[in-house]
Amino acid sequence: MDVKIPYHDLLNNLFDGVYYVDSERKITFWNRAAERITGFSESEVLGHDCADNILRHIDSTGKELCLKGCPLHQTLRDGEMREAYLFLHHKQGHRVPVHIRITPITDSSGKIIGSVEIFSDNTREQNVLQELELSQQEKFTDPLLGIGNRRFAEVIFKSRQHEMNAIQEPFSVVLIDLDGFKEINDRYGHKIGDQVLQMVVRSIENVLRSLDFVVRWGGDEFILFLPNAADPGLRDVLERIKIIVEKSFLMVNGQKVSVSASMGATVARAEDTLEGIFQRIDELMYRSKEEGKNRYTIG
Repeated sequence: MDVKIPYHDLLNNLFDGVYYVDSERKITFWNRAAERITGFSESEVLGHDCADNILRHIDSTGKELCLKGCPLHQTLRDGEMREAYLFLHHKQGHRVPVHIRITPITDSSGKIIGSVEIFSDNTREQNVLQELELSQQEKFTDPLLGIGNRRFAEVIFKSRQHEMNAIQEPFSVVLIDLDGFKEINDRYGHKIGDQVLQMVVRSIENVLRSLDFVVRWGGDEFILFLPNAADPGLRDVLERIKIIVEKSFLMVNGQKVSVSASMGATVARAEDTLEGIFQRIDELMYRSKEEGKNRYTIG
């Protein structure tokens, strides 16, 4: 005997996020995977417009599609199916890379009455830190952010330097310093400050490749190790990071809380030490600060 499964139960058991909007762009269905991927529960989104500080899709250039050029809204208007690779806004503030597919829903007369968006999480797989034994994880991991610490930076630098000398594979090193972070700590307290740091790190990780590493150097300073990355590829990575950080935000008491990033970047040289290359990128980062912040300098 065939067993009929209600479509709500079926959709709730999918691995991909699924949500339905009516002709007014109000969300009327939100499955469990959508909750998992975005952090927003069904009760928080049903009845809301999808642009109400919920998903707030942006493309790789930082364009806010929910405000202008929304693919879901376009499908409601013309009935065309669409797909794209975008970044959605997670409840915790960071940006999540997703592959979206949008399909119109019509009634028996062919009139468009809503649209369904299916989105898949494109977050990269767990990194080498997560594969270490617990005792080693504690030694090399920042406890707040779950990324490598300064000790891990030394390990990664030596590994990348060995690869560069052995197989002539270049690598770049980037220093990121957050703009306005002290003001956030002073105004909202360290708990919100910690959440901002977590938001920024997750957003950065979500635009890096699987072999790239971000480590916490200290406070609100981070270092990236980018193998096989030199101009123009390095510039592309820095531009993505700049956009994804400034477009990430937390909602605190109805207000958006966000930061930007000033960066200094360089391609490693055979004679470099970690201390020497840090001094170089530190000077380049301060040049970015002096020239107006929220930018990067390569040298």
